[in-house]
Amino acid sequence: MAKSKPNDKKSKKRSKSTLNRVSGTPSKAPQPTLSPEVLLAQATATLQQGDILGSAEIAKQALDTYDGDSIASLPALNLLGEIHVELGEIDAAREYFLRAVAIDCDGTVGEELGGGAEKFLWLAQLSEEGGDDSVGWFEKGAGALRIQIQALQERRKLDAEGGALRGGMIIQALQERRKLDAEGGALLEEKRRKLAVALCGVVEVYMTDLSWEVDAEQKCEALVTEATMVTPEFAEPWQTLANVRISQSRLEDAQAALKRSLDLWKDLPPEDSQVPDFPTRVSLARLLMEADMDGEAIEVLERLVGEDDSSVEVWYLGGWGLYIMGEKQKNGEVKAENEDGESWKISWISSRQWLNHSLRLFDQQDYEDQRLGEHAKELLAALNAELGGDTTNVEEEEDGDDWEDEGSDQEMGGA
Repeated sequence: MAKSKPNDKKSKKRSKSTLNRVSGTPSKAPQPTLSPEVLLAQATATLQQGDILGSAEIAKQALDTYDGDSIASLPALNLLGEIHVELGEIDAAREYFLRAVAIDCDGTVGEELGGGAEKFLWLAQLSEEGGDDSVGWFEKGAGALRIQIQALQERRKLDAEGGALRGGMIIQALQERRKLDAEGGALLEEKRRKLAVALCGVVEVYMTDLSWEVDAEQKCEALVTEATMVTPEFAEPWQTLANVRISQSRLEDAQAALKRSLDLWKDLPPEDSQVPDFPTRVSLARLLMEADMDGEAIEVLERLVGEDDSSVEVWYLGGWGLYIMGEKQKNGEVKAENEDGESWKISWISSRQWLNHSLRLFDQQDYEDQRLGEHAKELLAALNAELGGDTTNVEEEEDGDDWEDEGSDQEMGGA
């Protein structure tokens, strides 16, 4: 009788196990961990593509690579703050910016490291308390910007002196220095603009939340003077100056400031950096109307409609401005543009078209400003009573090309 092999089964199992370990499907190699710099670049690119949630996820991964809050984490904190502003999550945005402030409390960390004034300016705008709290953050940002501006000016001065001493430098080195000087000049101009915006922001607070302060007017004067001196070729400080002058009932001075603001950009293409952003120009149109510069206001609003025809406020302001213009023409307060004295009718027909279009957008967008909607309806009722017809007729006027042709020709004819 053959001897049994008690170890055969165990040997087979061992053999099978060994075989699996050697020739089985290999486990996947661990993926290399991306650096926070790469992740932040990806997050920024994703944000620019419009994927805000995706950008937030990647930026959070970048932040998580740091061991606690440190200077190195500043870019991630700032980016996450801006992303959450885009998401409308203001509390979360504020928290990220406050964490950045705890690391760079005076804005002296270099911008290339994520420091600087930007977080202070965001916190000024996101302040829950407003008033003194907003002013405090604006002033922190302005202080940081003043330091940066002074450093840039000194650097450019030293570069210029060094260039004069090195009169025999070769052409390539000279061209490189000119390039760096141009870049430094652009950066300096950017900082000056940011400082002007911060100063104008403080003025707005003193004209609203802190208007009751005894020295509010004096502070506005000092701030807006500095803003116009820092960037005399920048439109926004002159617009803010006009707002201050209107509040002081100094109409002619307001008109002069508004004209200077307009002249800086009105002939430039929309993409030019000198052209104020859309909301700033909407505010400008309101100021122009307050300053009895109705024709200029309509020109600004027509340009805004050409850039974005979905703004309820812009269409409403255009209708209101044309209504005011027609009223003045009818009462003889402004010279009629045609011999038959019917300029006011042309202005009011255009006004009715603008207002009706505004209300249609108002309904489509479920617009929140009910006072705007009510005022537009009041103006339309007055126009219909004077011109005849009703809202239905106005809608028919807007169909097709007729009203657009009339809008472009007759509106300015009324102006």
